[in-house]
Amino acid sequence: MSNALLEELFSLNGKTAVVTGGAKGLGAMISIALAGAGARIIVVSRTPARPADIGAGLSEANCCCITADLSDIGDLRSAAAQITELAPKLDILVNNAGAFSAGDITSVDPQRWDSEMALNVRAPFFLVQNLMPQLKAAAKDGDPARVLNIGSIAALWPKSSGAYAYGASKAALHQLTRTLASDLTSSGIHVNAIAPGFFPTDMSAGLFDANPGSKEATIAMVPARRLGAASDIGGMAIALCSRAGAYLSGAIVPLEGGLWSA
Repeated sequence: MSNALLEELFSLNGKTAVVTGGAKGLGAMISIALAGAGARIIVVSRTPARPADIGAGLSEANCCCITADLSDIGDLRSAAAQITELAPKLDILVNNAGAFSAGDITSVDPQRWDSEMALNVRAPFFLVQNLMPQLKAAAKDGDPARVLNIGSIAALWPKSSGAYAYGASKAALHQLTRTLASDLTSSGIHVNAIAPGFFPTDMSAGLFDANPGSKEATIAMVPARRLGAASDIGGMAIALCSRAGAYLSGAIVPLEGGLWSA
């Protein structure tokens, strides 16, 4: 395959991408990958972050950071206003910020439930709503603007592992992906989701640490016989946000080494 074809299909040169929760975990992996493909990155994180601390390849030259708690609607609207100032045309919105909890059914806390729903489902919708003019402004014939929601394998299989609010919120995010795609695709905004399986993040580390032996047991269940890598989630994000994925909208893409689909 020629370099020219790769450039045509997968380059993000000249594009601007917002990545929520983009300072750590899957969000950092996605931020680094999109920047590596040429995009300028706007990271939104709950705690202050600096580009150089997120990962290799990010600097003030290609990345800026906004601090906001997206579960708070006031903070969300403030972040959207800052994004609008930075990017009158927004090519890519990656809704990755999320919250996770797990426990016995009797220990589920209503406030924690509401906070997870607010961040995992409400925030992606209202970011799209608030940033729709900027997304429409970036859309071109044959190269639409993209909304990429980060769902979860927890929304695809019936095993709760006690993550009741998380699984329900990610299932809602998958359906939100489909309904947004049905309404926005004709306006030049394509909406898709990735449903990751197990990756080496703080979230999965906490789950594994709380259940000794669970990491090894999980890897044994995955047909690919490993956890996901940064190149897996980063490569898929590039494919969905570049010209290579320009004809796809409303899809939920499992990225789990065959764990769910096998």
